[in-house]
Amino acid sequence: MSEPTVFIVDDDAAVLDSIVELVTSVGLRAATFRSAQEFRASFNPEQPGCLVLDVRMAHVSGPALQDDLNAIGARIPIVFISGHADISVAIKVIKAGAIDFVQKPYREQQLLDSINEALRRDAEARQLTRNGASFAERLAALTDRERDVLDQVVKGLSSKAIARLLDISYRTVELHRSHIMEKLHVRSVAELIRLVIEQRSA
Repeated sequence: MSEPTVFIVDDDAAVLDSIVELVTSVGLRAATFRSAQEFRASFNPEQPGCLVLDVRMAHVSGPALQDDLNAIGARIPIVFISGHADISVAIKVIKAGAIDFVQKPYREQQLLDSINEALRRDAEARQLTRNGASFAERLAALTDRERDVLDQVVKGLSSKAIARLLDISYRTVELHRSHIMEKLHVRSVAELIRLVIEQRSA
């Protein structure tokens, strides 16, 4: 997977330069855009990272870009920056999913903390997506009989009870359980039940 990028969108070149200098000074990768349209044209949802977004810009505002990204199902975490103490805007963008609303002039560590939190959430969300997809694929690889056994395990039945219910031997149930655990890459029955329930409710 490519390296996470801090995407910075602001129509003030001096602000862009200062934020780039800040994020690169701690080893983060940065990409800059002078308008919301420029960012939107190059946006790739597969690219890990976060968005540092100015509230007030010509043509398309930061909150308008956030609305556009939400409308297409994009989940890139956003840190807003603003030179104006607009509480109503801050509340709106936070409710719409923004990580933070940082007022200019900002403290460098405050902005870095917000960016790091945004990157952490992006990485976590992507990991959950990957785990969900791979677990679904592993579930699909189970045999019909393994699915039958799994359904009863999730209900909390013992191997003896499952054997009676499915009219198979206790040893066969234990063998199926072992194969299920191996195929699904889980280490305990509790983990197995949790992952199956999460998958079915997704």
